[in-house]
Amino acid sequence: MPRRPSHLMANFTLPQLPYAYDALEPHIDATTMQIHHTKHHQAYTDGLNKALGSLDAKFQSMDAVDILKNIDTVPENARGAVNFHGGGYNNHTLFWNNMKKGGGGEPSGELADAIKKAFGSFADFKTKFQTDSVAIQGSGWGWLVKNASGGVQFITMPNQTSPWTRWKAEKLTPLLGLDVWEHSYYLKYQNRRADYVTAWWNVVNWDEVAKRFKA
Repeated sequence: MPRRPSHLMANFTLPQLPYAYDALEPHIDATTMQIHHTKHHQAYTDGLNKALGSLDAKFQSMDAVDILKNIDTVPENARGAVNFHGGGYNNHTLFWNNMKKGGGGEPSGELADAIKKAFGSFADFKTKFQTDSVAIQGSGWGWLVKNASGGVQFITMPNQTSPWTRWKAEKLTPLLGLDVWEHSYYLKYQNRRADYVTAWWNVVNWDEVAKRFKA
């Protein structure tokens, strides 16, 4: 994750995608990817810098994850903006890396075992993830997270609020997130969110998710 200098001005930068904009075709189209990355993710990056700009130097020298883990310590007048833009910044960074050309299939090893233990089977996990993500009212994310016991569970989060904000209470670590804001699918799928979610499974980067689980 890009880090910023230790001087007093927050300076998060837009992370580069690990693949070309058309790499996830036909499941996610190149135009959506380009707009999503260069417009929406850039806006969260700029918004986070602006929100942090009025805060003490200690916040401006923190990593985005550390800020989100300690969101309760952010001054109340800036907390909403930091939560929204900081979550948007980090969520999208994870989102890009959780996908790849030629992805899909099923996980293996320890991650597969954890999913089976938590959900009964990979098929049951997939059904839970898909059904609950499609059912999110308005904008939000579906997440596979690691919990305090070292197992996994599924949660949904509203808008851009990150699972990291539940770290102090529940020790949740985001592993695999699905953006179901309309801007992530509307050009290709219009109002057919379920079709977008079905297609998205074909680009999931299970190697990256497994790496996060082990870490």
